[in-house]
Amino acid sequence: MKNDSSKPIGIFDSGLGGLTVLKEIRNLLPDESLIYFGDSGRAPYGTKSFETVRAYTKEDISFLLSKGVKAVVVACNTAAACAGRELLDSFGVPVVEVIGAGSEAAVKVTTSGKIGVIGTTATIKSGVYERAVKALLPDCGFYAKACPLFVPLVEEGWWDDEITCSVAKRYLSDIGDIDTLILGCTHYPYLEKVIGDVTGGKVKLVNSAKAVAAKLDTILERDGLKNKNANAVTEYYTSDSVEKFASLGELFLGELGGDVFRADTEAFS
Repeated sequence: MKNDSSKPIGIFDSGLGGLTVLKEIRNLLPDESLIYFGDSGRAPYGTKSFETVRAYTKEDISFLLSKGVKAVVVACNTAAACAGRELLDSFGVPVVEVIGAGSEAAVKVTTSGKIGVIGTTATIKSGVYERAVKALLPDCGFYAKACPLFVPLVEEGWWDDEITCSVAKRYLSDIGDIDTLILGCTHYPYLEKVIGDVTGGKVKLVNSAKAVAAKLDTILERDGLKNKNANAVTEYYTSDSVEKFASLGELFLGELGGDVFRADTEAFS
């Protein structure tokens, strides 16, 4: 696989939330070329069935593989929860996902052993975070809450809006005495201020993006896949409006640093 080191890394999410992951990967691995796919045309994933999300995940990864990527990052928690490790390991390239990294980070920072997660309906219903956290900390207290309206609010760019604040208060009114909260969707870090305000600043918020970037770094080093040529480029693909992706992407990242193209993942179904 050493001859593949100059190939790009593929990253996908149900929309723009995975740009939080792309940003951390770009910061940690500036020499790596990146291909990002945001499936905004079929978002949100979190309200869809297990079977539908699993099918979308296969299509998304197949699309990235068609672009010649050397590794894939599943930046969508719902996709990772529904796909499972067996499917993710079947594509012939390293695949890194956010759930394991986020769970490990939460266990490291909790002092009370009371951990919560918020995510999409599908992610929470799967129970994947509770299993991952309790595998590391069996006696922990665990809280889970589905917050399905957060994704469309983020996709609209309503990060610090009165409506968003009201929704957050409604969702998190029963949060209890946890001391650590996993943001179990890559869209949610854009609402970190609102969530922090609602929880009174008393809860540590865990964003798995940095942990995922670190894990990817380790795997690329292990497999001899790190790019040494420092000619990194970034490309973006969306299944929805290119113009909307570019506009919101600039808002999310400050600067895209690459071109945006239209993608049709259904060709890989």
